[in-house]
Amino acid sequence: MRQGMARLGAVAVAMAVVTGGLALAQPASAASLQRVTNFGTNPSNLNMYVYVPNNVAPKPAILVAVHYCTGSASAFFGGGAREWVTGADQYGYIIVFPEATRSGQCFDVYSPQALTRGGGSDPVGIMSMVTYAEQHYNGDPNRVYVMGASSGAMMTNVLAGDYPDVFKAGVAFSGVPATCFATGSASNTWNSQCSGGQLVKSAQQWGDAVRSMYPGYTGPYPRMQLWHGATDTTLSYVNYGEEIKQWTNVNGVSQTPVSTDSPASGWTRTRYGNSSTQATVEGISIAGVGHALPMNGMAAYGIRFMGLDNQTPTTSTTTRTTTTTSTGTTPGSGAGQLVTPAGKCLDVSGTGNGSSARINTCSDSSGQVWEFASDGTLRTLGGSMCLDASGRGTANGTALIIYACHGEANQRFSLGSNDSIVGEGSGRC
Repeated sequence: MRQGMARLGAVAVAMAVVTGGLALAQPASAASLQRVTNFGTNPSNLNMYVYVPNNVAPKPAILVAVHYCTGSASAFFGGGAREWVTGADQYGYIIVFPEATRSGQCFDVYSPQALTRGGGSDPVGIMSMVTYAEQHYNGDPNRVYVMGASSGAMMTNVLAGDYPDVFKAGVAFSGVPATCFATGSASNTWNSQCSGGQLVKSAQQWGDAVRSMYPGYTGPYPRMQLWHGATDTTLSYVNYGEEIKQWTNVNGVSQTPVSTDSPASGWTRTRYGNSSTQATVEGISIAGVGHALPMNGMAAYGIRFMGLDNQTPTTSTTTRTTTTTSTGTTPGSGAGQLVTPAGKCLDVSGTGNGSSARINTCSDSSGQVWEFASDGTLRTLGGSMCLDASGRGTANGTALIIYACHGEANQRFSLGSNDSIVGEGSGRC
């Protein structure tokens, strides 16, 4: 395990050298990488850094950039992700840099917690960072993307499987399929079978592995761009083909390429689903290169694949709605989440009369979608239940529950100052 992490880290250091003299160049603008603390639920103690360019778009896209083993946010910012930072300066998107703090600085792509939506560990912390960026930088929830190198590429695939409704596209440099690195334990961090290319499965099996990460999900999955060096022995080149199997299956397209070309010397690019710049799945194999990606010039292809070169906010809706209490909480307005300044959402513990209302980690649960109805009630679970002051209480500490809607004063609320929500029957917040 230690040797495996050392190999990943040593090659990652080499990667910064391979990318050339621009790898350590300073940003053209005065913007810099900034540390963010208290960003939300963070079960594995990740650090969060963010880059907001000076010319940030009014409603910017969000790119999550995930570093390699033994790396850091600042090393990735100045090295492998450098051209993505230059792209942010040009196109106005913001970049979130998660940073692993465990020994070896690898991301958890192996534990049962990480490979289950909302299960805990690194993916939950990274999702808190995304939510924070949406709320504090006016980030566009319909344009959230993820890229990563090595361990970060593995996490790119994991995030796409855990949160397909959040990430619209991913770019993975030298990764492995989602769940390939599974060890069944949070303490066992290295899977030699996967890294050595010995886990070969059918497209259906790899697809089912992704679908098991978010059971019951029937929506679209992210488009994926996959890169790999053909002589990679750290994370075997076999994994490149397995990734293509996985994401073509998950996205319901043929494993037979629609087009094959060579955009640069030694590159072989295959596109699946369609032959456009934003194909459903795109694979790029680099001849004669080992575990040393990304290299100069590659970011431009990833930026175009994601659509980050377009600053126009999307108006499409998603299954995930994130609002603050100042949006969607005027009587008669639409539905959305009620989010506290700390990034938590109003949630319910069950679906029946008397189920408690509480704040919880934001998710896609129907019990976190609230509508401020025209009669002043706050309705959830598809409008079937109302927020209720238990026992018609009016004193401090009265519990909030949900109950069948009857419209009496203990179920009526109004929007107060500083986005507070005030009970009509009690005058309390």
